[in-house]
Amino acid sequence: MPATPADIARWQSRLPRAFGLTIAQRVLLALGGLAFLAWLATLLWWFDITPARIWNGLSGLATITRLMIPPSPGELWLDILKGMAESVAMAFLGTFIAAILAIPLGFLGARNIVTTTLLRFSIRRVFDGFRGIDQLIWALAYVRAVGLGPLAGVLAIATADLAVLAKLYAEAIENAEKRQSEGVIAAGGSRLMAIRFGILPQVLPIMLAQALYFVESNTRSAAILGVVGAGGIGLQIAERIKVRHWDEVAFIILLMIATVAIIDWLSSKVRARLIGNQPVTN
Repeated sequence: MPATPADIARWQSRLPRAFGLTIAQRVLLALGGLAFLAWLATLLWWFDITPARIWNGLSGLATITRLMIPPSPGELWLDILKGMAESVAMAFLGTFIAAILAIPLGFLGARNIVTTTLLRFSIRRVFDGFRGIDQLIWALAYVRAVGLGPLAGVLAIATADLAVLAKLYAEAIENAEKRQSEGVIAAGGSRLMAIRFGILPQVLPIMLAQALYFVESNTRSAAILGVVGAGGIGLQIAERIKVRHWDEVAFIILLMIATVAIIDWLSSKVRARLIGNQPVTN
């Protein structure tokens, strides 16, 4: 039914009440907009962001892209494959260590397991503190501590992911259904048996799915860790960028994309094999 002139007039009369602003609000809005523009201009000046510099950067990027085509493995393609294998091994081993250690820490950080507020709060704040430090910072620290090589990368991945996985596991444990553990206790089981047979079977698929995702994510992160000396494919990328072998850099990038895709496919098969087709939610 089309709107009548009376309906249109009634709607127009309501607009000022719903969307209208007073003079003071308009002034504050204008001052806020000017302050934002001034802050944005200050950032552009501080970072020396100019149209000429952006144009030169895009031109340089176009030149690099042309030099990347066609991709080529080069003469040292065995070193590239070795570096990729190191990155995958670093991601798997670092994530495996973090996932195993995060299971008991996740139970300690769960509200329905540790009922002492002060203890649980302290543990969760430790998680937050470790999560605030990036993998790259851990890699730099471990390179100084244990030297160059994959060991520093494994330790960096394990340390950075430990707190993140522990927090995710704790949230999954808190969201677990209570009836299973209550049934174990009602049948005469202990508190530990209630955790083992009532809670763990519920959260184990979630833990597995999250750990598999972290393996895939850490395979990409391992490339960055290698740039600072923590081993892996990142070292191969850094060496070829220094000598401007962009075709080999393009080949390494394509190899990384293919490797991550294969890992994602394998992880989906593992999830289907171990936990079935049930939806995994956090």
